[in-house]
Formats: sequence, C-alpha cells, structure tokens
Amino acid sequence: MATMLSTCPQLWGPNSAPLFSGLRRSSTSTQSFFQPSSSSSSRPSRTIIAMAGTGKFFVGGNWKCNGTKDSIKQLVSDLNSATLEPDVDVVVGPPFVYIDQVKSSLTDRIEIAAQNSWIGKGGVFTGEISAEQLKDIGCKWVILGHSERRHVIGEDDQFIGKKAAYALGQNLGVIACIGELLEEREAGKTFDVCFKQLKAYAGRSSSSILLVVNAVPSWDNIVIAYEPVWAIGTGKVASPEQAQEVHVAVRDWLAKNVSAEVASKTRIIYGGSVNAGNSAELAKKEDIDGFLVGGASLK
Repeated sequence: MATMLSTCPQLWGPNSAPLFSGLRRSSTSTQSFFQPSSSSSSRPSRTIIAMAGTGKFFVGGNWKCNGTKDSIKQLVSDLNSATLEPDVDVVVGPPFVYIDQVKSSLTDRIEIAAQNSWIGKGGVFTGEISAEQLKDIGCKWVILGHSERRHVIGEDDQFIGKKAAYALGQNLGVIACIGELLEEREAGKTFDVCFKQLKAYAGRSSSSILLVVNAVPSWDNIVIAYEPVWAIGTGKVASPEQAQEVHVAVRDWLAKNVSAEVASKTRIIYGGSVNAGNSAELAKKEDIDGFLVGGASLK
C-alpha cells in the first residue's frame, strides 16, 4: 500500500485534491443517478460539489491472512513515512492477532479496520470477535461481506446484513462488500446480485408498502465496496468503464430504495486487483470514491 501511495502522484501528490476529492453531484439534481449526462465528454472527471457527509476519497488496505510481527513492523514504518493528502481517509485491516501491534505503532492519521466481527454481543461463540471487543482495542471500522467470507466461509446475505447492523449499532464504521462471480457477470446478473446484497444490508422488504425497511441504524458510517469476485487476487481488473457502470447503478439503487441523500453522500469504492498502475485511471470515474486494496496493500 505504501508503494501505491508513493508511486501514484495523481492520487497522493500535492496537486491532487481538486481532481480526486471524492465529492459527489448534488442530490437536488433532477437527473437520475443511473442516467448518463449528454455532456459527459466535456465535463471534468469528478464533479466538485460539496455534499453532506465527509466527501473524502477513501482508501482501505485489506491485509487478509498475511503478515508476521517483523513484516508488519516494516509495513507500519513505510506507512508512517508516507505523505498522505489531508482530504483522503486511509484505513488498514490487519489480521486480528496484529491489531494491537498496529494500533500502538501506526500514526493516528491512519485508522484501523477489523476483517470481520460477530453478529451480536460476545459470549459462548468460540473463535469469534465482537464489535465491543474491536472498539475496546481501538478499531474504527470493520470489513463485512467480503467475497472470501461469502464464497469460502459460506456466509449468506442475511447473516452479513445482521452483522453490519449490529456493528453500526456499536458505532463501528462498516466497509460493506458486494460483488458478483464470473459466471454471474457472464450471465448478465451483475446488477441483480449486487442489488440483492445491498438489500440485505438495508433490511427486509415490506410487500405492503413496497419499500425497504432499514435494518442498519444509519447509513452515515457505511462505505460500500464493489469488488467483482472475478477480479479479486486474479490480476484481472474491471475496466474503469465497467466499474463506473456498477457504481452508478449502486448509487441509483440507494436513491430509489433508501433516499436521495444517502445515495449522494455514501462513498462507493472499488476493489479487485487495484494497484499503483491502475488506480489513477479508476479514480477518474465520477462515482468511484476510493479503493479497497488487497495484495498491493502489503507492499
């Protein structure tokens, strides 16, 4: 991740803030979030309009099940010496056993995320970590719904949604992952899959009023991470246009099913083999508000 920060001046250099500030278009616009502008060829890569919420570009590093005390000590040293733009939120997600080491040695400028949390308060749940425990050791965020939790561990949409609701209720920020498998993309089901996963975060559907009833207490502390499963750890990356298409659709879903305000202020970040070589072009897309970085965050 330190390599990505230092080798991507478009994101992190002194002149980058106006281009990649992460601010979104006004929610008072009559144009649909899903409808491309007829003047898109002449507009800047990111609309600079102050909105509710932080409006900051968001970069998270998911270290997954990697690292030793020595390698993490070096990684923290590299991060501590990196120059970060003031209007960019930076978060790292170490393995549970190293969170305390990272918290005690990493600059306060970078916040810490856990890679998972339990569905409720702690107790007789061997091997699980509660949101209360994460807060106790200084975590500000938790990554939930990552493809490996879904497709390797076997967590379903509703289980992940309940986890998110509980974590948010304990004042943890949630990096809420969504994304489709390769066969789902090839079958034209990308939007169906992503919307189904979003619906589980939002809550249950009420057939009587045809609205989504929120399960999460608030959307203020949610960052949505679109991670096409076929691009995670494979070296394949969704093109900027492919990623933007899904990000716009996600924002449109939020506008229609939650509120225009939530759609406007919620940051939607991209993950899937992001690195220093492709991040700048992805970041130019208006609805890509940051990244969740995997392997490159270890460099």
